[in-house]
Amino acid sequence: MKRSGTADLPLHYGKVPAWLYERMSALGLSIVEAILADYGKDEVLRRLSDPFWFQSFGAVLGMDWHSSGITTSVMGALKRAINPQSTSLGLYICGGKGKLSKDTPMELLRVADHTGLAGDELVRASKLTAKVDNTAIQDGYQLYLHNFILSDQGNWTVVQQGMHDYDGTARRYHWHSENLKSFLDEPHTGINGISQGRILNLTAAGAISNRQGILTIAKTDPAKIIQEFAHLVMPQRHDIQASDVDLKRLGALLYVTRELQTDNFEELLLLKGVGPRTMQSLALVSEVIHGGPSRFQDPARFSFAHGGKDGHPFPVPITIYDDSIAVLRKGIEKSKLGQSDKLRTINKLHQIVLQAESNFTPQFDIQEIIEQERRDSWKYDGRTVMGKAQKPDPNKPGIQLSLF
Repeated sequence: MKRSGTADLPLHYGKVPAWLYERMSALGLSIVEAILADYGKDEVLRRLSDPFWFQSFGAVLGMDWHSSGITTSVMGALKRAINPQSTSLGLYICGGKGKLSKDTPMELLRVADHTGLAGDELVRASKLTAKVDNTAIQDGYQLYLHNFILSDQGNWTVVQQGMHDYDGTARRYHWHSENLKSFLDEPHTGINGISQGRILNLTAAGAISNRQGILTIAKTDPAKIIQEFAHLVMPQRHDIQASDVDLKRLGALLYVTRELQTDNFEELLLLKGVGPRTMQSLALVSEVIHGGPSRFQDPARFSFAHGGKDGHPFPVPITIYDDSIAVLRKGIEKSKLGQSDKLRTINKLHQIVLQAESNFTPQFDIQEIIEQERRDSWKYDGRTVMGKAQKPDPNKPGIQLSLF
């Protein structure tokens, strides 16, 4: 059993607007299909079990880059998009928020009937992961969301989230069945978070296997636990600051997509006609698909693809978002016909950005980048939960940017 990590997030209220939710479902499905095409089902599960990748994924979909709402909205959008195509994709998403989480066992048994998997074992895994994080580990966070994602081969990931009654924060827990032996065999790589005082473990009478698992961890070198455990803590503030972003990576990406003519790259000819702003978004989408685990330590950077519904770092650019979906969907459809040139080209865009990073020295102000995006937002039908972006006053001077 592998527990991949946790994420501490500020709690945001409100509902995702329909115009964003529809696009989140479409782009989320496209990204998952692209990962399936190049890396397979197990890689999709591994990515979802990584708290840093998950936060970056939510940011590239246009959700508030640092909020707990990413969990509910991303999993809801994915479930809506993936489950109607589960038979062909080989992936199933069960559970959800609140009452939907209680439907997980029934949904898992239906998947088991369809695939021939061992339904009782899947239900047991679902219940045990919830028991460990909600009852066996009493850290002050009460679970209110539980999603069980599995493949038709029986491998699975659990994404679940709890809320703290006193400080208004949420904590997301990620589990992964990779190398599963038993729930007694190091079920956690560690537990980390803001101290809430004394924590009670294993109060449930029937949680014998959980008690044995935590006793095993108690005998493990604490230094090893801390070193191997992935823990993501997001700030309470909404605005993005330079300290939230790897400026070298962001700057190299902006340099490649804005300053250089794409026609100079033979590898990018298949994306001819795509403007620099859409190229910027596609480069970040490509990184979510093809980037290694170390690329997701600064999830805020991925909000520079499609902004955020709260207006941070800038309003969601609807026309750019739709262009990203269209390019990716076209590549996926052609790939299904044996023509994978466009998907390879999107991967190549990520490789070009990586090459540019090696010799790039950032000399720009991230706030100027954000301000430019906000000034241009009206051109791309920019929107937030408060409404559409307005054209700026022409009497106010614009800004000039230099990235190199």
